[in-house]
Amino acid sequence: MTPRSASVNEELRRRSRERLLRATVELVAERGYEATTLSDIADRAGTARGLVSYYFPGKRQLFQSAVHRLMHTALAQALEREPRTEEGHERMARAIDAVLGLARDSTVLMRAHMAGILQAEGFVRCAEQQRLAELLRDTVARYGSPTPDTDYPLLRALLMGSVFAILLPGAPMPAEVLRAELFRRYGLAWELGTPPTERPPRVAPQGGPPADFSGLFGAGRGEPGHPGER
Repeated sequence: MTPRSASVNEELRRRSRERLLRATVELVAERGYEATTLSDIADRAGTARGLVSYYFPGKRQLFQSAVHRLMHTALAQALEREPRTEEGHERMARAIDAVLGLARDSTVLMRAHMAGILQAEGFVRCAEQQRLAELLRDTVARYGSPTPDTDYPLLRALLMGSVFAILLPGAPMPAEVLRAELFRRYGLAWELGTPPTERPPRVAPQGGPPADFSGLFGAGRGEPGHPGER
């Protein structure tokens, strides 16, 4: 039998790794993080249990890599969907909507991901995380930032804070309200990206003036006012 070439072996390794990442996302979404074992993941991926340890040092690292891959895929699809555009404000809006959409639609996964980041192991740097970071940095650069290396970490922090707020047990904030604040900060029109059906209501708690979230994240680049008031 002719030995496989290095390129074929590399492709097989890539496919095996991606099957493990997909299986991890599927199982944690179905059962939760604690109830999902590495053996379960290997079985779902159709690989040997030892192969999991070959690619990843532990369950937490595997899970964070799997979620970062999911986030990168969702973000890339949002940015490249038709009609494709290079316009910076539209791409920033799509990026914000993609991340908030994952928090809203994949609650079990994202809550487990955020909980893991806060544990002793902390934030795991991996190839999937680097791809996600590069895509977000590119979004900031296309948006027009003169210092994307400085502004990208701020965007990441604002998005992570919004995801935490959406997922907070017992006191979640509506994704629409957080979207409105992020759009205000970056001077984005409400109609950009994938807008919800309605704007977030400006409620008046206990008979007071309408709620104003404009100070939640500090001053923005764009003009003052609600999204779309440009």
